[in-house]
Amino acid sequence: MAPGENLQVLNALDVAKTQWYHFTAIIVAGMGFFTDAYDLFCISLVTKLLGRIYYHVDGAEKPGTLPPNVSAAVNGVAFCGTLSGQLFFGWLGDKLGRKKVYGMTLMIMAICSIASGLSFGKDPKTVMATLCFFRFWLGFGIGGDYPLSATIMSEYANKKTRGAFIAAVFAMQGFGILAGGVLAIIISAFFDARFRAPAYELNPVASTVPQADYAWRIILMVGALPALLTYYWRMKMPETARYTALVAKNVEKAVKDMSKVLQADIEAEQQKVEHISKEPGKSFGLFSKEFLCRHGIHLLGTTSTWFLLDIAFYSQNLFQKDIFSAVGWIPPAQTMNAIEEVYKIARAQTLIAIFSTIPGYWFTVALIDRMGRFSIQLLGFSMMTIFMFALAIPYEHWTHKDHRIGFVVMYSLTFFFANFGPNSTTFVVPAEIFPARLRSTCHGISAASGKLGAIVGAFGFLYLAQNKDKAKADAGYPAGIGVKNALLVIGFINLAGTLCTFLVPESKGKSLEEISGENEDINANTNEAGS
Repeated sequence: MAPGENLQVLNALDVAKTQWYHFTAIIVAGMGFFTDAYDLFCISLVTKLLGRIYYHVDGAEKPGTLPPNVSAAVNGVAFCGTLSGQLFFGWLGDKLGRKKVYGMTLMIMAICSIASGLSFGKDPKTVMATLCFFRFWLGFGIGGDYPLSATIMSEYANKKTRGAFIAAVFAMQGFGILAGGVLAIIISAFFDARFRAPAYELNPVASTVPQADYAWRIILMVGALPALLTYYWRMKMPETARYTALVAKNVEKAVKDMSKVLQADIEAEQQKVEHISKEPGKSFGLFSKEFLCRHGIHLLGTTSTWFLLDIAFYSQNLFQKDIFSAVGWIPPAQTMNAIEEVYKIARAQTLIAIFSTIPGYWFTVALIDRMGRFSIQLLGFSMMTIFMFALAIPYEHWTHKDHRIGFVVMYSLTFFFANFGPNSTTFVVPAEIFPARLRSTCHGISAASGKLGAIVGAFGFLYLAQNKDKAKADAGYPAGIGVKNALLVIGFINLAGTLCTFLVPESKGKSLEEISGENEDINANTNEAGS
C-alpha cells in the first residue's frame, strides 16, 4: 500500500462530484440548526410579552418585565441544556454511531418545543418553572445536533467542497432566525388586528389583551414543525461510511451503503477488510498521552476560539435593544400595546438577519474552500476586534443623535464578520481534524466550550454592562462598569480569539483521514499484517 493511501470507499466519497444526496444531507442536517436558531430568536420576543402578561404592576409607568433572576433562568436554562447535550450526544455519537443517535435529538427538540408552548398554570411561578423545565430539555436535544450534524456532514462530503457543505448546515441558523421573525410578525399582526388594544400609557391593563397568552405559545410551538418534517429523512440516511469502516470495523457494509448513495461500484478491498475486522488497531483514547501529543494543541485551539467567540457574540446581543430604540426602530415600550411590541421587535431583528446575519453565513459558504478556514477565522476575529475598539474608544461620540446611524452600521459589521468568520469556522473545523472514533466527542467538547462562553457572554455581561451609577442601572441589577468599558472588554476578548486561531490547523483540500493521520495508521498496520 502506498503511504497515505486511503480506503477505496472513503476515497470515493472524497472525490465524488457534488450530487443530489449532498444537498439532501445539508437540508436534513441543517433543520436542527434551523430549529435551534428559531427557538433562541423567538424567546427574545416572547420574554417581553411574558413580562407584560405575568409581571404587570398596577400604577407602574412602564410595562411589566421579567425580574432579572427569572429572565436569566428563562434564557439561560436552554444554554445549560445545550451544553449538556453537546457533551452527552457527542460521546454517544462515537459509541453507538451517528445514525442511531441522530433521530433521538430531533424527537427531543420536537416534543419539547410543543411542551414549551403548553407550559401550564396561571400564576407566574408555575408557568416560568414549567417553561424552564421544557426549555432545558429542548436545549439538550439542540446540543446533540451540534456534534452529530457537523460530523455526519463532514463524513458524507467530498474534500473539495467539504467546508462549504458543513458551513451550509450551520448557515441554516440564518433561515431559522428569518423564519422566526416572519412568523412572529404574521402572528402579532393577526392578533393586533383581531384584538385591538390601546397603548400602555393610555390604559395599562387593557394594553395586554387576554388572547396575548396564546400568541407566545403558538410562536414557540411552531418550532416543532421543521424537526418533525425532517425526522423521516434522518431515519432513512445510512450510517456514515467513515464510522462504519473505521470505528465499527465493517468495511463491507460501508461499501454496500455508499455504493447505493453514490450509485457506483466500489471495491471492497478484502485485505484491509480482514485486517480492520480482526485488528483492534492502535486506537488511542481521548485521555491518552498519544491523543495529547497528536491532537492536544488542536483541541485547545478549537475549544478556546469557540469559547472566546461566543463570549463576544452573545454579549453583543445585549446592546441590540438599546440600538434599536436609539435609531427609532422600536419606540418606548409604554407607547405600544403588548402585541404591537412583539411586532416591532420582530421587524427590527428580521432586518438585522436579512442585511447582516444571513449574508455573513453565506459569504463563508461561498469562500471557505477558496480562502481556507484559518484565513476566514483570522479575518473575522481581526475585523471584530477593530470594529469593537472603534465603537468603544470614542463611545461618547457615537451616543450623539447625529452619529447613531454610523454606530448601527459598525455594530452590524461586527455581526457580519462574526458570521463570515469564527462563528462559522469554529463549527466547521472540529468536524474535520480529529480521528473518526473521537470526532463527534471532540466536536461536542468544542461546542460545549462555546456554549460556556455564551453563558458568560449573555449573563456575565448583562450585569457588567450596567451603568456605573446604581440609580441608572436596570431595575433589579447592581451597578456595572458601563457600556463603554464592556465594549472594550469585548474588544480584548476578540483580540485573544485572534491569537488563539494560530493553534488551529488548516484543513482545506485534505481528506479527513489525511488530516487526522488515520490513513497512515491503517496502512502501517495493514503492511505489518502483510509482512
